[in-house]
Amino acid sequence: MGDSTMHAEIVRLSLHHVDIKIVKDDKMHVLQWRRNLLWDEVLLDGKRQASSHGLFGREKVYGLVFGRDVEGRGGEQVMLLLDTSTHADWTDGTQRVKGVRLEGRDGPLVAFGSLDPKNLEKPATFGDWMKKNMGMEWGDPPSSRPH
Repeated sequence: MGDSTMHAEIVRLSLHHVDIKIVKDDKMHVLQWRRNLLWDEVLLDGKRQASSHGLFGREKVYGLVFGRDVEGRGGEQVMLLLDTSTHADWTDGTQRVKGVRLEGRDGPLVAFGSLDPKNLEKPATFGDWMKKNMGMEWGDPPSSRPH
């Protein structure tokens, strides 16, 4: 397979759509996840790669292969992970999925929200947890508090 590199970038993120641009060697691909009423589907360059049906418990991890030859050999494996719970941003009134991650053989190609490795790290102390989740400093000196 050589030492070709793959880069990915999230170009659209909403409650029902995730579009990821993937550049491998000199080719660009579009990976799309779509949430429909009764099924979810994953498309690569407009062709359906996987789907998951049902009202509840739909798949949130998809395995895909890029760059197979005509006989279906070779290629590079990637894994698409989704946290499909709703994240509502009250500042601009939008809703989107809570997390997205595209994982290659050597680690994440792109990660966002609840599936970003930085967000998966456990806080060391209660103060760290408060700061991360509540935006509060725990145990500030009294002089820094508003009156």
